[in-house]
Amino acid sequence: MSIKVCFLPDDITVLAEPGEPMLEVANRAGVAIATGCLMGSCHACEVELDDSEAVCACISSIPGDKTELTINIYEDPTW
Repeated sequence: MSIKVCFLPDDITVLAEPGEPMLEVANRAGVAIATGCLMGSCHACEVELDDSEAVCACISSIPGDKTELTINIYEDPTW
């Protein structure tokens, strides 16, 4: 079952499979998510999911318990 993933603020939507790495889905959609350590320690890739949960995109995958997911990308200007 595919999940409709919408990346904000650009409002770009793409289909993804449950368990697919978030960074790969973003890359396929042409959406850039800033990264640093790629291990979840630096939080440069932190994004907010539609339920207001903040996660590190580099170590997160698309959850399989929803049919739609909104990922809000915000960048820290100090990075």
